[in-house]
Amino acid sequence: MRGPIAPPQVPLAASRAEAFADLVQDSVERLERRWPQLADIDFLVLEVPRLEAPGEVWNDEAVPLGGTIPSLDGRPARVIVYRRPVEIRTKARDERAALVHEIVVEQVAELLGLTPETVDPRYGED
Repeated sequence: MRGPIAPPQVPLAASRAEAFADLVQDSVERLERRWPQLADIDFLVLEVPRLEAPGEVWNDEAVPLGGTIPSLDGRPARVIVYRRPVEIRTKARDERAALVHEIVVEQVAELLGLTPETVDPRYGED
């Protein structure tokens, strides 16, 4: 049999990267209801963190799960979530969705200069 296993509108047809991006988007939409200024922030999904400078080496610290880039020269601020490190730390979709939301909340809090609990009062609850 050749061709897709499932029609494109079925979730099974979504790649892991697309499904992960959907989790990030769902988290952002949850937060935008409370924080409309998030519409001015770009949310990105990258596969893995990158070394910034040539010759820079990895240290013994934990691999980052997310990061921020402040607004600069007219470019919007950015929140980045790293897909592969998050997938490695989670097994089920629900667990992955919870971790993604936690990362997004922490990064938004950093950009806004707030605590994660202020950004999402349910932060840290199981």
